[in-house]
Amino acid sequence: MGSFGHGSAVFLVASLVTLVGVCYGGSDAPRGVAMGFVFDPKAKCDPPCEHAGICIRNNTCFCSKGYEGETCKYANCYPKCKNGGICLRPGKCRCPPGYGGRYCHKVTCDGGCWNGGECTAVNGVAKCICPSSWTGSKCQEALCPQGCRNGGICVAPGICSCPEGWLGGACHTAVCTQPCLNGGKCISPNKCRCRPPFSGPHCEERKKSH
Repeated sequence: MGSFGHGSAVFLVASLVTLVGVCYGGSDAPRGVAMGFVFDPKAKCDPPCEHAGICIRNNTCFCSKGYEGETCKYANCYPKCKNGGICLRPGKCRCPPGYGGRYCHKVTCDGGCWNGGECTAVNGVAKCICPSSWTGSKCQEALCPQGCRNGGICVAPGICSCPEGWLGGACHTAVCTQPCLNGGKCISPNKCRCRPPFSGPHCEERKKSH
């Protein structure tokens, strides 16, 4: 009863055909060529079948699910890897820069997009599309339409952070620590523009007549 009987051969072949694909040794096709076959228990494959593939005839491999090629060397991803991704193992893609997700179907921006920015592909390159109030590669820079003068920095849409001595939405209003007297006007930090006949740092002195 130790011989390989006809019934056993039929059972083995029936089991094999439930597998996903046949890798035909003489084919250049990356997925192998589907074909009818007769299983030969004495068959030899050189190089050997990989990833649990079965040698069904001399140099003819029957690949297990998820693999393809003449020796079942190559992994098979379904759906296929998109956007130039490479199938590393069944169902696992290695994605090129700018793409992510299980099948490289999602556009990804390095570091993400801030402040409501949306990552999208522009001419094949991942890029953040920013809302109107933000700019920069990650939408990290606020925009102040009025501008920030006198060394001010835009820290939020329309809001300037002003250096000491300046106030206002655009950092355009000077602040004098001592008030300008007699109708004088503060024109820069601690500097007054005086009205005649007054002078001095804070317009506190009346000009002498000659």
